Amino acid sequence: MKIFVDENIPKMTVSEIQNRFQDTKDIRGTKDEGLEDEKIWDIVKSEKRLLVTTDKGFSRYRYQKHNGIIIILLKHPTLSKIHQRVLTALKEYSESEWENRLVIVRDTVKSTWCSNK
Repeated sequence: MKIFVDENIPKMTVSEIQNRFQDTKDIRGTKDEGLEDEKIWDIVKSEKRLLVTTDKGFSRYRYQKHNGIIIILLKHPTLSKIHQRVLTALKEYSESEWENRLVIVRDTVKSTWCSNK
């Protein structure tokens, strides 16, 4: 599975994802760090990657064809809480099940939305 990790995801989580999924893109520390959401979305779509982020603004793309979106929305996020929620969410679905699926993980509830595109 190809994954794009937004710069707001803890580095320890990125390392764990890279260990599990060889094709993981992290823009932290690159020339693309700080890109606007629209440009990040263009990269995610063109490279057919699942997006992992804490930016709820990406939920607006749920109606477009995509390879999956995980958004972590916690009231009092800590590095370890984000880490745990991301890794749990990644295990929930197989690679083929992520297509057009948006998963929003909150403190006690998980919302899933999937388009039939």
